[in-house]
Amino acid sequence: MREAWPAFMASCEALIKRPDWKEPCTVARDVDASSEKNIRVFFESFFVPNQVVNADGTSNGLVTGYYEPILNGARKRGGVYQTPLHRTPDDMLTIDMSSVYPELKNMRLRGRVVGNRIVPYMTRAEMLQSGALSGKELVWVDDPIEAFFLQVQGSGRVKIAESKETIRVAYADQNGHPYKSIGRYLVDKGELTLDQASAQSIKAWYAANPSRQNELLNANPSYVFFKEEKISDSSKGPKGALGVPLTAERSIAVDPQHVPLGAPVFLSTTQPLANTPIQRLMMAQDTGGAIRGAVRADFFWGLGKPAGEKAGKMKQQGFMWVLLPKTPVSQAAKQ
Repeated sequence: MREAWPAFMASCEALIKRPDWKEPCTVARDVDASSEKNIRVFFESFFVPNQVVNADGTSNGLVTGYYEPILNGARKRGGVYQTPLHRTPDDMLTIDMSSVYPELKNMRLRGRVVGNRIVPYMTRAEMLQSGALSGKELVWVDDPIEAFFLQVQGSGRVKIAESKETIRVAYADQNGHPYKSIGRYLVDKGELTLDQASAQSIKAWYAANPSRQNELLNANPSYVFFKEEKISDSSKGPKGALGVPLTAERSIAVDPQHVPLGAPVFLSTTQPLANTPIQRLMMAQDTGGAIRGAVRADFFWGLGKPAGEKAGKMKQQGFMWVLLPKTPVSQAAKQ
């Protein structure tokens, strides 16, 4: 519980202005963060656990993993640095229809103007083949498959060759096309079995099949754009969809249509490719293009290669209980 507390306090930074969160987040400031007992009493006093179930009534679901990768890059193209990471293109529109159609609250459409019509924005293949992103290069990196997986993770760090500095490339936007797994593509093509479709196996297949590299990457029409951020505290993770830094092994990405962002979630799953239990309080602080459904979570493992090894192998079954605030005392008194 003590390890979960800093992540919970980070959630409160974003949630304290909401009526149902104001009381617990205010009281939390005075809780002794070193006391396991006090933290437990706090959660039991202010929250009600609710088991998350799927639409078909089942209670188990998929738990995958993600991390913050570290890439090598340069400000200018040259030598081994031939793969660009791109800024958001100027002609891409983000369309929000939720004020008219509340059921579309969590949906953002991306498009562009062609004549007098708004059409879907270009796919990965269309953008890269047409040169539509020319001039929008943020940095150049030395490995196209690592650049692809950086997009899957959503953010990462790049060591800049010229200046020896390390910058964060944070998620800025996405082209509006749904994420499609290249691991699933290789399984469907008979290149890998379902059990083999880890990040490590995909990278090995990519290296062994140079003539089919573009085919593989373009099987995913989704494309992520980045923005540069300075790293003020190297111990903190990237900001998730909640707007607060992620905490290694205490933050998860969820589908916000089923689990509210910021909420504590008790997760019961297992270690990657193992039966060793993981049963701990997590914080729902992020979302992801592939994270769809009620009992569905993406476990943030942290920074660098060791975290990436675990994240790439994680495809476990799991159960989730979301902790929702009880009715505030002041509000209950009025009722």
